[in-house]
Amino acid sequence: MGMDDRGDDGGSFVAVRRISHGLDRSNTCHTTSDEVVAGSTAWLGRSLSCVCVQRKAGDSRPSFDLTPAQEDCLQRLQNRLDIAYDGSNPEHQEALRALWKAAFPEEELRDLISEQWKEMGWQGKDPSTDFRGGGFISLENLLYLARNFPKSFQELLQKQEGERAMWEYPFAVAGVNITFMLIQMLDLEAVKPRTFIGATFLKFLSENESAFDLLYCITFKLLDHKWLDMHASYMDFNAVMKSTRRQLERELLQDDVTRLEDLPSYSLLTR
Repeated sequence: MGMDDRGDDGGSFVAVRRISHGLDRSNTCHTTSDEVVAGSTAWLGRSLSCVCVQRKAGDSRPSFDLTPAQEDCLQRLQNRLDIAYDGSNPEHQEALRALWKAAFPEEELRDLISEQWKEMGWQGKDPSTDFRGGGFISLENLLYLARNFPKSFQELLQKQEGERAMWEYPFAVAGVNITFMLIQMLDLEAVKPRTFIGATFLKFLSENESAFDLLYCITFKLLDHKWLDMHASYMDFNAVMKSTRRQLERELLQDDVTRLEDLPSYSLLTR
């Protein structure tokens, strides 16, 4: 399997997502029934105060009505999703430099296009070519991890935990794939949630504007935990990503989870 092979669920090394300003986020639901994750009755009862669940006539799928505050939170996150990485944008350049400094504080980055980037797990000397899968938000996610959980960031970057494979997953490109997978799993490009998973996340987002970034951090640590548990190697990345997604979905729908910090996998993070 090559680095640009793509599989289901965004679980590949280079996931490609078209980013365009002003995406048409209509109410039309194109999700197939097997993509909808069923929620528990207990979850519905717990969340009715935040997200109203209705079933349209002749449609077995629930639709979720949002409060104005929830609509605003979702729109702000969707605005972030629409921003493609722009190598000529000074703000984007500075974010990339900040990522390098967080990763290798003792090593000076000679240039934004440099062979040095391969040390972080980018495919080539220009990281911007790898951001096409996740956009600028995938860089923001990596920076959030580095700034808020620096110990976990270094453990993941340096592969410090557990018995590692001879052929490891590349840290940075895996990070972009996690961003892409979460966007798909949470159905974030829809005008409003179309799955129980998406509605659950939106409740967390309305209470914590950084919920997507925090879930990203949890997911990265969970991915690495699964990688070690499965004794995985390079060729197993897709399978590990799918297993990670399934566990996240299960944890998000647990009855006792009222915030992201309640997720069992949150305990994997260290600051």
